[in-house]
Amino acid sequence: MEMFQVLFRTAFFYFYVILCYRLMGKREVGQLGIIDLMVSILIAELIAISIENIKDSIFLTIMPIALLVFLEILLAFISIKSRKIRTFFDGKPSLIICNGKINYNEMVKQRYSMDNLLLSLRQNEIKNIDDVEYAFLEPNGKLSIFKYNFLKTRSAYPMPLILDGTIQYKALDHIKKNKSWLEYILNSKNLKVEDVFYCFYKKNKLFIIKRSDLK
Repeated sequence: MEMFQVLFRTAFFYFYVILCYRLMGKREVGQLGIIDLMVSILIAELIAISIENIKDSIFLTIMPIALLVFLEILLAFISIKSRKIRTFFDGKPSLIICNGKINYNEMVKQRYSMDNLLLSLRQNEIKNIDDVEYAFLEPNGKLSIFKYNFLKTRSAYPMPLILDGTIQYKALDHIKKNKSWLEYILNSKNLKVEDVFYCFYKKNKLFIIKRSDLK
């Protein structure tokens, strides 16, 4: 009888978790954020406890999992609306290599070792750091690599200066500009920072997507 209950609960939670993850719209495991990973661990723990304690009601596991799914969906919705909350939970990419030079300060800040960097380069079949123009450490821990072109000339990487109404000061520093310069250009277009959804700098030009353009 106990074996039947264990098998029933295992099969039930198998389909229940599939339904929950469909509702949460999960991506690949390597793309999970901190909150996604935490929810996955909690769900796994709750199910393991429920399968072991067959004398407890199955609803004692169903309801907490349902609450976790609801909170996950709610946080995902809020994160879409607020970049500050999204950055707080998911973090933001870090520039590890710029123009073939390693940003050691950022590596120390992100606790990203040379071994990790070299491993990521080898996995992308890159033998020499000098072959890399840009490399970004993404919030999910993966390294996004942009190699030099054949002639090793600098490409115009689109530096994001404003994201969802928030100025990206590191990007401004990278192109050797400041907030006053950015606000001057926006004022000439009768725009404020909070009016801008996305703004990037490429080939000495500023490209702007206004919030009103999205409606």
